[in-house]
Amino acid sequence: MPVVRRDVALDALNTFRLPARAAQLVVIDTLSGLQALLQNECWQAAPRRLVLGGGSNLVFTGDFSGLVVKVGLRGRQLVGEDEQCWRVAAAAGENWHDFVRWTLAQGWPGLENLSLIPGTVGAAPVQNIGAYGLEVAERIDSLTVVDLQDGRLHRLLPADCAFGYRDSLFKRQPGRWLIASVCFRLPRSWQPRLDYAELAREVQAVAGMAPTALQVSEAVIRIRRRKLPDPAEIGNAGSFFKNPVVDAAAFARLAARWPGLPHYPQPDGRVKLAAGWLIEQCGWKGRNLGPVGCFERQALVLVNRGGATGQDVVRAANLIRAEVRARFGIELEAEAVFV
Repeated sequence: MPVVRRDVALDALNTFRLPARAAQLVVIDTLSGLQALLQNECWQAAPRRLVLGGGSNLVFTGDFSGLVVKVGLRGRQLVGEDEQCWRVAAAAGENWHDFVRWTLAQGWPGLENLSLIPGTVGAAPVQNIGAYGLEVAERIDSLTVVDLQDGRLHRLLPADCAFGYRDSLFKRQPGRWLIASVCFRLPRSWQPRLDYAELAREVQAVAGMAPTALQVSEAVIRIRRRKLPDPAEIGNAGSFFKNPVVDAAAFARLAARWPGLPHYPQPDGRVKLAAGWLIEQCGWKGRNLGPVGCFERQALVLVNRGGATGQDVVRAANLIRAEVRARFGIELEAEAVFV
């Protein structure tokens, strides 16, 4: 049975660096330890439970009265290969960026567009993380998960996971599942994914028209470091809002009024808009509301200027949403999860 600690500070376990305490916290680094926990009285008696990965997408709005389960499972390996792909598995507690760079170092391409995204391997499917035209669901072969209601182990395929834009079965059913490991399908017939003009320019300036996957990764890292704050230096939860998706008629009305509106046509005929641009047009880029502000190089990222609480973040987010709604008639949805 793993050690259960009481009254634990969570400040260092969330990248926004928001103050909060957990009534109980346990670190799970083996599946046998998880099974023992599920049979223990502290699990049965907990009024609430929270599975915690890297804490990079959370906003703690106050103390957590229940049990926090910090996933510390480690391990990564090649589990199979054929003419089409390599199948590579990683435990849920592995650092996501370190895992991506490790796959590239082995000569297994496919995850390079998702370089430098904070968090853990196990958290990646929950949010269906994505960047520069790639979502992690596209590369997932299968997941090993534990049903926290009965302790049973399951192998899920992508079709079982209800993946959507920054969405999944695991996000819709919080507290039901714990992802133990993820197996990825990395293609041998790899082609660089350079749909985004900014990434294409960055890659071609260094590597021309035939970059390696490692060169694409390094270009993504350079762009992200230019545009986004390092959580180790300034507290943040990455992109705070989802990019809204509107129907073609709504986009036509918006584009007629704002001809420079960035947009990305979707396969279903709808159009994805840039939430950061909408927020910037409302004057929020670099603007602060008390100790919370929009990052000066990317309005989509809310940052902790020092001493912020979760309630400070809520106030700033609500005001930003209200101003975007008033100006554009668009309702922004938070990508970050409030706890």
